[in-house]
Amino acid sequence: MTPATSRMRNRSLAAICAVGIAGGGFLGTATIAKAAPAAVPSGPIAFSIKSFDGTTITGNYFRSPASDGRRAPTVLEGPGWGGAALTDPTAGTSTSGGTIGVAPLLANGYNVVSWNPRGFRTSTGQAQADSLLYEGRDVSAILNWVAHQPWAQLDRPGDPAVGMVGGSYGGGVQWAAAALDRRIDAIAPDISWNSLTTSLYPNRTAKSGWATSLYLTAVGAGQRNNPVIDTTFQQAASSVTISQQGINFLGSWQRTNLAAWVHAPALILQGTVDTLFPLDEAAANYAAVSRNRVPVKMVWFCGGHGVCLTNPGDTSVIERDTLAWLNRYVKRQRVSTGAGFEWVDQNGVWHSAASYRPNKVSHRGVSAGGSGTLSLVPTGGSGPYTGPGASQLGPIASLIATKAPNAVNVPIQFNRATKVLGAPRLSVTYSGTAPGSTNRVLAQIVDNSTGVVLGSQLTPFPVTLDGRTHRVSVPMEYIAASATAGQSFTLQLVANSSQINVRPSGGSVTFSKVSVTLPVAGH
Repeated sequence: MTPATSRMRNRSLAAICAVGIAGGGFLGTATIAKAAPAAVPSGPIAFSIKSFDGTTITGNYFRSPASDGRRAPTVLEGPGWGGAALTDPTAGTSTSGGTIGVAPLLANGYNVVSWNPRGFRTSTGQAQADSLLYEGRDVSAILNWVAHQPWAQLDRPGDPAVGMVGGSYGGGVQWAAAALDRRIDAIAPDISWNSLTTSLYPNRTAKSGWATSLYLTAVGAGQRNNPVIDTTFQQAASSVTISQQGINFLGSWQRTNLAAWVHAPALILQGTVDTLFPLDEAAANYAAVSRNRVPVKMVWFCGGHGVCLTNPGDTSVIERDTLAWLNRYVKRQRVSTGAGFEWVDQNGVWHSAASYRPNKVSHRGVSAGGSGTLSLVPTGGSGPYTGPGASQLGPIASLIATKAPNAVNVPIQFNRATKVLGAPRLSVTYSGTAPGSTNRVLAQIVDNSTGVVLGSQLTPFPVTLDGRTHRVSVPMEYIAASATAGQSFTLQLVANSSQINVRPSGGSVTFSKVSVTLPVAGH
């Protein structure tokens, strides 16, 4: 096995666990900073409380050995979808999932509380997709309990010194909890979402691959959900569209509304290759919290609900930034939290800026155009991934976008060094015929130097194939990439993918004009 293949295999194995939602929580295969065995308690201590509506919430807590028996601040860490309350005091940071582990928190003087959300494991009730009215109030009940524990440091009576960390479902709950309860001193939501509608149903197109994974993960864990959740996942797994009931449910807990109420300093961590909750979900949350004039920082790392096929760069950033954030706003230490925006490109190079300012990104720097005809057939699409390490990924391989053989290709040439940051804008003029009047086409951008789809991101958009000429413009999914002078990317318009099965029914579409403009930072 070559060193490159070995690195790929290790990243792939880590990604299976780091995907979180598909893997039943963040298991931390790719880890750092395990505490010394002698300094770690023998195991977690179980607890059980009643929430506002009588629902039983179970969990575990860990006392920090670094506190020497004194009261210490507390960090709450919730699990991913299908997961469970954490039990391992030696668990390190998941560098692929982006979530800090129990061990470094304990070693740095924090008590840790983890719990089974309602509907999970031994907690009762039904999962409500991190609702303010349910899961948010459950966290308040946990805080009430923490405030009465002899090991908990308090800011004032009834108000524990507390922060929150956690990824995916454990990230989403932080928005609900912090919007509701001002006792939370800081949050660090990782690979969470702003809108379940835009993340699970972009451009009225179901993410079939993820819907299947979400549903099967919950079933395998014996999870009890609001029935609308299960019905919506089943519809999305087997159809391009979902019912109005499902659409209404997905839209009912949009994070923008919650983030408008969040006044806790927020460290927002998101994965550049996250195909469930892409980067735009983090950007929307960042914008909402920024308007509240509270400290906010955003970090884009190579990981999340996906597989990092490129160089991830310095993977210690996640733990370093999370601890600095908690130390500054929970412990109230005078420490630097670094630049307000950090991101890694596909070459493993980290970049930083004082803040994330999309108004400083130009769409006039790099553009390209082309034309072509696309056959609307199921084969020859994007994915599944079959490259090095694919056999270790199992079903996760189907959630990775790949260069498609059946595609309309538009070359994108760079005449100078460029940072591409944000949502490319795609405009097409087209006509065609197909058995169904409304079909979908998917857009992706390939880095020609590696053959890897940037961020593994696919953007579906509807096309009306009635023989007439139509025009449509759509923002593509966010990407974070760099290019050197002379380098090239390729925009691909494809008919199908294993990640988003749009079920093409035959026919073809002719694109008489295709244009794409890339968001260029620093111009």
